[in-house]
Amino acid sequence: MINVVRSLVFYAGYFFAMLISGVLFLPIAPFLPLAGRYRLLNLYNHFLVVWFRIACGVRYDIQGRERIPEGPCVIQANHQCEWETVFLQVMKPPVCTVLKQELLRIPIFGWGLRLLRPISLDRSKPARAMKQVLTQGVARLGTGLSVLIFPEGTRVDPGVRKRYNKSGSVVACRAGVPVLPVAHNAGERWPGRQWVKRPGVLRVRIGKPIETQGRTPDEVLAEVEAWIEGQLQEISEVPRPLVR
Repeated sequence: MINVVRSLVFYAGYFFAMLISGVLFLPIAPFLPLAGRYRLLNLYNHFLVVWFRIACGVRYDIQGRERIPEGPCVIQANHQCEWETVFLQVMKPPVCTVLKQELLRIPIFGWGLRLLRPISLDRSKPARAMKQVLTQGVARLGTGLSVLIFPEGTRVDPGVRKRYNKSGSVVACRAGVPVLPVAHNAGERWPGRQWVKRPGVLRVRIGKPIETQGRTPDEVLAEVEAWIEGQLQEISEVPRPLVR
């Protein structure tokens, strides 16, 4: 019962913060340069990370912040729930996120996303989506933005393993920037298919940047997947499958 009450309190703050952002920040954001726009709208993500910890009794164990590179990179992380999409925005701003275009249609939330120049994909057209990721991803990196790509392509429940897509590694190799791997167990605290949150330790591991110069995307992807899955074996409370 206590987790239900905590979750209700959390969502009350969640939607209140979204409303405040929509009323106070969205009218101003279009008139700001991208960097200023990002700092303003990212206040919502900062609040959500803190509020989730306070309201739901979650403790953060985040290791590896010192490994985050100064320049642009391609961030690749496992995808279990909404929490990591929020945290990764505040971990290394500004970052351009590769996401499904349906998210841009959500009132307030989607309007704010549009202002941050994401790469929005129509997942019903995979060939076109891949071309879009490659061209726009390299272009965004060229402007100094980092790019966030979830190699699993969609949310995957804890304890389930899905084949990794190499689009993020291709973008990094073409742009000549490193890949920053990130592993976490956020889905164990914020279940992707349930609204009731669970207290406990949310662990995040940020890896050493993986260089791409002179390497193939397949080589880079293999290293990314091996590192993330190896970390998940250590930090997950739900057992990981050994093979796909």
